[in-house]
Amino acid sequence: MDLQLPLPVLACRMSLEFFITSMIVILLPGTGVIYTMAIGLARGFPLSIAAAFGCTLGILPAATASIIGLAALLHTSATAFTVIKYLGVAYLFYMAWNIAREGGALDVSAKTTPHSAGRIALSGMLINVLNPKLSLFFLAFLPQFVPADAGASALVTLAAAFMGLTFIVFIGYGAFAAYVRTYIITRPTVLAWVRRVFGGIFGLLGAKLALSD
Repeated sequence: MDLQLPLPVLACRMSLEFFITSMIVILLPGTGVIYTMAIGLARGFPLSIAAAFGCTLGILPAATASIIGLAALLHTSATAFTVIKYLGVAYLFYMAWNIAREGGALDVSAKTTPHSAGRIALSGMLINVLNPKLSLFFLAFLPQFVPADAGASALVTLAAAFMGLTFIVFIGYGAFAAYVRTYIITRPTVLAWVRRVFGGIFGLLGAKLALSD
């Protein structure tokens, strides 16, 4: 017997599926997570919020492009994809160098300026803006949770929900990193290794993006 579930039940099931899938995607360590944790380790919790905000804001162009179909251009145009990809690769390599070097982004002794939060947010935003694979991800991800007869407003709602979840999770990562910071700030040797590890991770992420199709 084929039972038809009421629409509210279907909507609830869809929302739960979207929430679980989104949380799995967001919790997986990527460039945004690594950057937010690096800022939390170096500058403390308040500025890690700026990093989380910047990384979240960087999702907006990709989500918007997917909703209006511009992401399809990256999928069909090898030139457009390659240009944006290598801009992203160059920026990730720059971030790797900036984190690994002494006096760089992970220098806990560096004095922050009044505009540090803005620069930190901008760097986090650029990390996602310059990743063409993010637009393709949203192009494939969002439509799975929207009925065929739903309008663009449903996609906008899901994109906003995804960004909200991202911001919350990233704040959690930043808080954890800021907590750990109290244990390594007085240990220069440990801090030096942390810089190398985070710098190396950004270098590997840049190499991975460079090799992607």
